[in-house]
Amino acid sequence: MALSDVFLAPIGLAAALVAIPIVVLYLIRPDPDRVELPTLRFLADEQRQRATTPLFERISRSLLLLIQILAVLLLAGSLAAPYVPVEERAVVEETVLVVDTSASMATTADGQTRLDRALAAADEEVTTRTSVVTTSGGGQVVLRRGPPSAARETLRGLEPTAAPGDLRGAIAQARALADEGVRVVVLSDFAGDEWRDAVTSLRARGLSVTLRQFDGGGEGNVGFVDRRFSQSEVTLSVKNFGSEPVTRTVRLGDRAEEVDLAAGDVGTVTFPVPAGTSEARLSPGDGFATDDVVPVAAPEDPTVDVLVLTNDRNRYLTTALSLLEQVDLTVQNPPTTVKNQYDVIVYSNVDADSLLPGNVEAGRTVLAEGGGVAVQAQKELPDRLSDLLLLDPDGGTGTSPTIRSTAETELTEGIDFQPPDEYLTGSLRSGEALVELRDGTPLLATDRRDAGRLLYYGYMEERSSFKYNYQYPVFWKRAVFHLAGREPLAALNHKTGDTVRFGVDRVEGPSGRLAGPAVTLREVGLYRTEGGVRSAALLDERESAVDVEPLSERSGATGNVTREETRTVPQRITEFAALAALLVAVLEIGYLRRRGEL
Repeated sequence: MALSDVFLAPIGLAAALVAIPIVVLYLIRPDPDRVELPTLRFLADEQRQRATTPLFERISRSLLLLIQILAVLLLAGSLAAPYVPVEERAVVEETVLVVDTSASMATTADGQTRLDRALAAADEEVTTRTSVVTTSGGGQVVLRRGPPSAARETLRGLEPTAAPGDLRGAIAQARALADEGVRVVVLSDFAGDEWRDAVTSLRARGLSVTLRQFDGGGEGNVGFVDRRFSQSEVTLSVKNFGSEPVTRTVRLGDRAEEVDLAAGDVGTVTFPVPAGTSEARLSPGDGFATDDVVPVAAPEDPTVDVLVLTNDRNRYLTTALSLLEQVDLTVQNPPTTVKNQYDVIVYSNVDADSLLPGNVEAGRTVLAEGGGVAVQAQKELPDRLSDLLLLDPDGGTGTSPTIRSTAETELTEGIDFQPPDEYLTGSLRSGEALVELRDGTPLLATDRRDAGRLLYYGYMEERSSFKYNYQYPVFWKRAVFHLAGREPLAALNHKTGDTVRFGVDRVEGPSGRLAGPAVTLREVGLYRTEGGVRSAALLDERESAVDVEPLSERSGATGNVTREETRTVPQRITEFAALAALLVAVLEIGYLRRRGEL
């Protein structure tokens, strides 16, 4: 056995050479002179015969030498830093715990979720200093080098989210926290394989990485994996992740439909979207309840009441609006009395002499009540519309312009706005120009007024070819929903994990109040503000594939991943060797006192 297998600093054993001069001194020490005292001779001879023998006398003479040599050897051993090999886990002082809090960790088995069992195991891994990293938000450090009490309190406060997690990002965060000698413990169900490279990178740095898998339950899971909206309908996709055929009932509002799914099959159902809030649900449920429900948010009044005031029927505009299923269109020709309440009023090709003050006042009322007003360009704009008009016209017109810029907004995204043949020149009074011509004249502009919204549409219908474009009805669909403050159904219904700007400081989430204006949706359910309701559902096929393969059976491009590395580290016992040397020194002093030499 090499000395390095016992001592960290074998050079310290050189101190044992001090024993050589001690032995030499004992060898060259002169014998004492003997003086006989007749009066004590007979007494000493009798006592020596009773108490000593030659063997014990030799031992007595050399015992002090042995004690001194033993003290030197123990002292030299302590200087050489002796150690015993022990498992690294027994001596590590700092640990980084990576805890998977993604949706799949809510899978239940025997009355416990995977996360419950993971947290119980994590409690056993707490050391003198412990950091805790979760998989939320790409890897979130919730505790940095805390004492055991803080670590256990942090672990008790963790709950599974209903959002996808990023195990790879969490392990990368652990890498940033882990210095030399730090142990990393990853507690997860290890769905997917994206995390493998991160583990390999940690181990390449010489760090000890332990993988603890919690994969019980989840056999035969069936769940929602997609949701698509088309006007007033929603199409829901359901997948069978199990190995046996199943039948599930999908319910939404007062509608229900059965779907038969083979192993690995995906089925779809399409339902009309109920007004207000509702919930699509699978029955019967299973061990992973998170993907058995999809909340759906819709306006309380799904219909947008639109009034077009025009003296020139404007068949392109009215046809585009009449094709929209959720639009209730009314067309009136001034002079007329506006009696009903509307969500949106569009002034298009109106005769200045026919436009009544009450027609304009109706637009102001709509704005005050949170609706919208659109004014379309025409050669002679009525002066009465000036306070509803975002363009400040200079009285002229331009021809053959080019588009200088188009802002990327919900109104303009994906639409190719063509330059008009002729347009009104002028400048923007207020708001934002979404489409601007080369000379700075706005072609499309929006603004907020009171509680409502304004739109300037700079295409003169008879002097523009945009009305022939297939995107023309798409634009007007977006425009009336924007003006009415009605977001499309797809904009009201999100996936968990999305970050949504609510525009207010207080949002009521499924489990309580959240701080706005931006909120990350971590729970399945409804998120309410004074301005409306939004929903969040899991809809993530990777998270729903909860029947994961054990780590010991996996292989792939990166090879098998070892669950736990068994390492031994030196446990110093220097203090014990030094203490033994001190005790021998005390023994030597006691022996010298007994001999009467001290």
